[in-house]
Amino acid sequence: MRKLKLTELNRSTIAEYKNIPKLDVVVVLDNLRSAGNVGSFFRTSDALAVKEIILCGISSFPPNKEITKTAIGATESVKWKHEKCIKDAVSALKKQGYQIVGVEQTNHSISLEKYIPDGPLALVFGNEVNGLSDAILSDLDLAVEIPQYGTKHSFNVAVCGGIVLWEVFRKLKL
Repeated sequence: MRKLKLTELNRSTIAEYKNIPKLDVVVVLDNLRSAGNVGSFFRTSDALAVKEIILCGISSFPPNKEITKTAIGATESVKWKHEKCIKDAVSALKKQGYQIVGVEQTNHSISLEKYIPDGPLALVFGNEVNGLSDAILSDLDLAVEIPQYGTKHSFNVAVCGGIVLWEVFRKLKL
């Protein structure tokens, strides 16, 4: 066994990537404090061909040195926009036919392993400390949560994003 060289990975150029089919999934970030976490979402979204990222509220947006450090160029490949108000972003997505799925532990959330994604999907991820804002909960079509068995009952939001996006990608692509 040997590691592959970069030249063996057959990576798309940014121009080629922009023309490949995308997963009909939009990532919505609700007031993320850490630009590093935002950059991680860009990198994961690039890897899984997510359609778009919407950065809401206080979430950092490009150009930003900390985002660039973790995104490693994905801010150039992944479509994105910034919206001051998450409710406006979610309302526009609903009008476009997106199912709005919050990633949050609620009294009605379902386990990610049982969730079957269907149709255009907007996944909403919340603040590192407070999770999703209370104002957006009533706009969700449903909430999903990752089963956890430790004492903390939470993941870093970027780790959570990687888990949820991979599971959605796996279920939609297979």
